[in-house]
Amino acid sequence: MAAGACSLQREALKKTMKKNLEEIANEDGRYNPVAFKFVYDGLGYTIRNVASEPRHVSGQMLCEGLRQTALDKYGRLALLVLHSWGIKTTRDFGEIVYTLINHEWMSAQSTDTIDDFNAVYDFRTVFRDQFTF
Repeated sequence: MAAGACSLQREALKKTMKKNLEEIANEDGRYNPVAFKFVYDGLGYTIRNVASEPRHVSGQMLCEGLRQTALDKYGRLALLVLHSWGIKTTRDFGEIVYTLINHEWMSAQSTDTIDDFNAVYDFRTVFRDQFTF
């Protein structure tokens, strides 16, 4: 077998051995597994709709994309839904992102840090106070 074919087989095996999002969430234990899928899917939304550079999404840009995604999907219930998953601040988004980075579901540049997710916005302000009741 050619060396290239062996390399492709190793890559395919590595991908099938990678833990799925539910396993990662259950192992982590801080957030509902749905939160991990939301953040992972939110990266795709952010790349398509928010990021100016599709090869790199900053923590702040991802938080903005996740805000838009939550409001699009859940509207006035976004805050309640996120809280039910254990997500209460933008730092929680960062905790999920860096857990996914550690499991090779996402990647980061050397200049990225989890602190990029600190206090990007206040959940009450962006998910509740903007609505008039």
